[in-house]
Amino acid sequence: MIKAIIFDLEGVIVDSERHWDKSDTKFLKNHGIKYDSKRIKPLLMGKNLHEGVKILQGIYELKGDVEDLVQQRRDIIINLYPTTNFIPGFRRFLAKVKRLYSAGVATSIERKFLEIIDKKLSISKLFNNHVYSIADIGFVSKPNPDIFLFAADKIKANPKECLVLEDSPNGIEAAKRAGMKCIALTTSTDRKRLKDADLIVDSYSQIELKRFQ
Repeated sequence: MIKAIIFDLEGVIVDSERHWDKSDTKFLKNHGIKYDSKRIKPLLMGKNLHEGVKILQGIYELKGDVEDLVQQRRDIIINLYPTTNFIPGFRRFLAKVKRLYSAGVATSIERKFLEIIDKKLSISKLFNNHVYSIADIGFVSKPNPDIFLFAADKIKANPKECLVLEDSPNGIEAAKRAGMKCIALTTSTDRKRLKDADLIVDSYSQIELKRFQ
């Protein structure tokens, strides 16, 4: 029986995944490379900036110092975050959730980006400050389960009684490795890449929590 729900942030609560499309397109263009978003983006989702750069280096033979390349990505995307908004249907869904379950957020983004989003949309207030970043666990990225287990501990929930909302293959794997159920939203990638989730939906209106009770 589900007693707590843990939300990923980007692509689940807020629409900032579009920022990464623009950012990495520009970043790679600056290096004379065309970004194949459909193929590469699912590999980057849930990863920290350093891991993302290393993935891009491996795929595109991208030259340069890792730290310098990370800063280039950071400088591009940080200017996009102020335009972030909620995913349609999220606020209404969260209102229902909070009447029945404990809730928290487990995200892979850097705290600096999280602060920009929080300043605009008050995510921390919505979740009673139960918003956790991989910065809290030594930047251990998904598909490692650490961030979900950390969030579950903070909201005092048994991992087996947690349901995760995700939008990425790495996030789904992390939830499963944490022993949690998982619903995947198709906000950021196609259904084929989300096949390991317990339920795949196109919008919040399609989620029926009763099936997990």
